[in-house]
Amino acid sequence: MNKVIEGKRIEEWIEAYPHLDEIIKTKEVFWINKNDASNNPNSSLSKVDIVDASERLKRFAPFIEKAFPETTPAKGIIESPLIEIPKMKRVLEKDYEIDIKGKLLLKCDSHLPISGSIKARGGIYEVLKHAEKLAIEHDMLTFSDSYAVLDYPRFKQFFSQFSIAVGSTGNLGLSIGIISARLGFKATVHMSADAKQWKKDLLRSKGVNVIEYESDYSKAVEEGRKQAASDPACYFIDDENSKDLFLGYAVAGSRLKKQLDEMNISVNEEHPLFVYLPCGVGGGPGGITFGLKMEFGEHVHCFFAEPTHSPCFLIGQMTGLQDKISVQELGIDNITDADGLAVGRPSSFVGNMIGHQLSGCYTIQDERLYSFLRTLADQENIYFEPSALAGFYGPIQLHSHRDGQEYVTKHKLQEKMESGSHIVWGTGGNMVPSEVMKEYYQKGFTIN
Repeated sequence: MNKVIEGKRIEEWIEAYPHLDEIIKTKEVFWINKNDASNNPNSSLSKVDIVDASERLKRFAPFIEKAFPETTPAKGIIESPLIEIPKMKRVLEKDYEIDIKGKLLLKCDSHLPISGSIKARGGIYEVLKHAEKLAIEHDMLTFSDSYAVLDYPRFKQFFSQFSIAVGSTGNLGLSIGIISARLGFKATVHMSADAKQWKKDLLRSKGVNVIEYESDYSKAVEEGRKQAASDPACYFIDDENSKDLFLGYAVAGSRLKKQLDEMNISVNEEHPLFVYLPCGVGGGPGGITFGLKMEFGEHVHCFFAEPTHSPCFLIGQMTGLQDKISVQELGIDNITDADGLAVGRPSSFVGNMIGHQLSGCYTIQDERLYSFLRTLADQENIYFEPSALAGFYGPIQLHSHRDGQEYVTKHKLQEKMESGSHIVWGTGGNMVPSEVMKEYYQKGFTIN
């Protein structure tokens, strides 16, 4: 361990941040963010930007409804159900010998239309914004038009002059590839070694160019950037630095508030809300956290979940180094079945945007993901891909881990937990082929 990271040997980093020792040994950890929320940096984004993104998605709703008939019930708005899962809650309480105080809810982004994952928020939004910009610049569209016209052949012919590129571990590539191809763009998805074969096959069936790499996510992103830099007509969607992706995710905050209101669930000083979000590079959970904080302020507590072998956001936040440190530099292999979370280096843009808003991070073993997968299927008849189950360990850790209880005490929440709510954010799974899902389910018997 003689390696030097930002002027310090790894031993010195461990001495400064003792949790690092367990993280390097790929043990499950639960870390509370000590960064004082009052030290809010000047954000380059605000509620106005989220409203602008929300209005843009409304403008595109007629096109979405026409191009993707499965969105007709919601009139072209891409949104997912929020449901209570009492059976799952009872089993988790029994299996882990705890009492989860308050309601346990599931946000089913696994069932978002078009691409079946949380990436249908940010990924689709950024492509739509780019398409709008091009069409308006070329005098083919005005804000007052019905955007249903975008499904006409002349628009597809127009967009075919342009290309879109992205680097992805899977789901972001799916969302961007599907919507780009449907609009008429030439789409290229640079896929890391972690990406599942069925996702590559599905993209190719939609006419998307998929380029595979033996390396991880960072290499896929790097190659995507190179492609865009060499072609003036190519637009690169940068998962590590994109404000538009971030804002597409952030729209979820106001929509979730509406769903909670419809369920008569309050979020205020006496009714805290805890949200557990699987995390890869940070964009999805970061954007949603930003949106939730805009709606609920200090009354919402957001925790990010990462695989024990890919805890990049946790490391970046804990050390304050953001993207100046990777899991590989600490000797962690970044190999996990949770393909959407297999990221070795976090987004510094997201880390700096929401680091002060984050309540904490925790890590979870792959085996436990499969155990949750099986339990959710058995108890609620809901099927997720492995990475989407990471949120379920959050309420367990908050109620049983010493640091979780310390968090509750520090924020004076002890007497309010019974009237609170916990939302596990299910990030993907609806498009997983049935034979692959059966394999996932069988793996759920490997851990008790």
